[in-house]
Amino acid sequence: MWRRSSRAGKPPLVQALIWPVISIRVRVAQSAFSGSSSDSLQDPLLLKAFYADGVANLWRPGMTIIDKLASSLNRRDEVPNMELATQIVDKNDEEAVEELVKNLANKDRDIQSDCIKVLYEVGERKPALIAQYAGEFSSLLDSENNRLVWGAMSALDQIALANPKTIYGMLTKIVRSGEKGSVITRDHAVGILIKLASLPQYREKVIPLLIGQLKRSPANQLPMYAENLVPIVTEKNRAAFVKALTSRLDDIEKAAKRKRVERVIAKLNRSV
Repeated sequence: MWRRSSRAGKPPLVQALIWPVISIRVRVAQSAFSGSSSDSLQDPLLLKAFYADGVANLWRPGMTIIDKLASSLNRRDEVPNMELATQIVDKNDEEAVEELVKNLANKDRDIQSDCIKVLYEVGERKPALIAQYAGEFSSLLDSENNRLVWGAMSALDQIALANPKTIYGMLTKIVRSGEKGSVITRDHAVGILIKLASLPQYREKVIPLLIGQLKRSPANQLPMYAENLVPIVTEKNRAAFVKALTSRLDDIEKAAKRKRVERVIAKLNRSV
């Protein structure tokens, strides 16, 4: 599991802005919790309470998009990145998106990770804002940084319907990366296939790839894939989906997961 590393150095502007705020809040905590051990000030729930008014209060005029990232604010949670994504979408801030894409190649891995997080969060809210960067996301599928790989696949999943022609042209790489990548990477690769299969112009070519994933996917993921593909099943391909799912039932050890797949099969058979 990826964890955000601590960073010793911060941009001078960010240090100047955040440390006085943190210092004040810690002093308030010490006053409010006098008699308690100093370790209590490291309690994440306590610290979260002092940030309850929102990370945006740490933003000041003159701060760049990079200054507003979680790692630049010395935060180990993703709240600043998600709030930044919301701000970018609300303002339709194309320049901010461009800056984030450029910094996917930043020498600081924390900055890279924050940037891809903000970008796919933007994509979830407004796919069109990041759709033109499909090529950059595709390049990250070759990265040695797994956080960038599954983050990039997440972004591609978000824009599959906003830029289907480009994504369709990347399917070979997407499927290959999904099969050798993490569970999250594979989940989003299958999500891309399902989205493209919903479009008539790509359905005939994508359905065989999707059925192939059903045959080879980890048994634990199969119920979710089966449930998600139901809306794109047609009279023409229904039998192939039923056959593929039925062939995997013995591979599913957990009864609850097997029942989920059996329900999908029954639903598809009732549609005949």
